[in-house]
Amino acid sequence: MLKYQIVPVTPFMQNCSVIWCEETNKAAVVDPGGDIGKIRKVVEEKQLTLEKILLTHAHIDHAGGTHELAETAGIPIEGPEWEDKFWIDALPQQSDMFGFPHVEVFEPSRWLKEGDQCTVGKQVLEVYHCPGHTPGHVIFFHPGSKLAIVGDVLFNGSIGRTDFPKGDHATLINSIKTKLFPLGDDVSFIPGHGPMSTFGFERKTNPFVKD
Repeated sequence: MLKYQIVPVTPFMQNCSVIWCEETNKAAVVDPGGDIGKIRKVVEEKQLTLEKILLTHAHIDHAGGTHELAETAGIPIEGPEWEDKFWIDALPQQSDMFGFPHVEVFEPSRWLKEGDQCTVGKQVLEVYHCPGHTPGHVIFFHPGSKLAIVGDVLFNGSIGRTDFPKGDHATLINSIKTKLFPLGDDVSFIPGHGPMSTFGFERKTNPFVKD
C-alpha cells in the first residue's frame, strides 16, 4: 500500500506530503514548499529512500523548496503540467513578494499531463489535470488506497483561490466536479492546506461545489 505523512511547511502551513511504498520503502515528496530540514527528518526517521519530487502546481508555498531538495538529494522532479511554467519562472519574484528566502528556478525532469502515471516504488499514482487555481495544476490519485493529493484545487469546506494570474473560477469548479468527484465519495484527500476530508463529504456539504 501507499503510506503517507503530512509535513506542514512554510508560514502558509502548506501540506507537503512524504509518500512511500510500504513494500520497497521508496518515497516521493509532494509539494516541498520549504523547510527542507523538516521534510528530510521524516524521510530519515522512516528510513526511506527518496526517489523523486512530485508537484501539483508551482506557487511558492508548494514549490519553493524544490530546487534545493532536488539538487541536494540528486532526484528528479515530476510535474506540474507545462502551463505552470510561468509560475516556476517567477519563483524568485514570488519569494521576494511573500518574504520567502530566495529560491531558484528549476526545470522539471518531466512535465505531467492528463492520463499520465507516476510511480513511487511499486505504487502507481494516476495524474489528472485540474486547472482553475493555476492553469497547469495536477492532482495525484492512488486507487488502491483511495487517496488523492489535490494541492489547492479543493479544501475541507472551501476551494482554491482563482484571483491569481490565469486562474479561473468556472474552470476550477469544472475540474472538481468532472475530475475529482467521479473518483468516488469514499476517496480521502490531502488538500494543500488544512485538514483532510473525503470527496463525498465535500460533495454534500461544501458550499462552493455541493450537489
